[in-house]
Amino acid sequence: MPNRRPPASDKSAPRPRANFRQRYDDLEQRRTALVERLTALGEKARRQAGYRHALKLLNDTFRKSSLAQRLAVLQAAAWLIDVLEKLISSS
Repeated sequence: MPNRRPPASDKSAPRPRANFRQRYDDLEQRRTALVERLTALGEKARRQAGYRHALKLLNDTFRKSSLAQRLAVLQAAAWLIDVLEKLISSS
């Protein structure tokens, strides 16, 4: 039969998407962990311009962004914190 649909595959059911509150709380937990990582770097890191940029990403930019954009903001801040950690450890 030409218009017949193929049988459904045995794939597992798609995972239900988390609701808004769960996604919001998850992003807030990630932000808190990144802020703790940043503050743990110490005084030497605070003198770096990247420290201020990471702090701005984690506070101002994060708060002004939509929920969909916040993950990208956190990823950018995490990358910047990684760079700061490498700078501090190599000095």
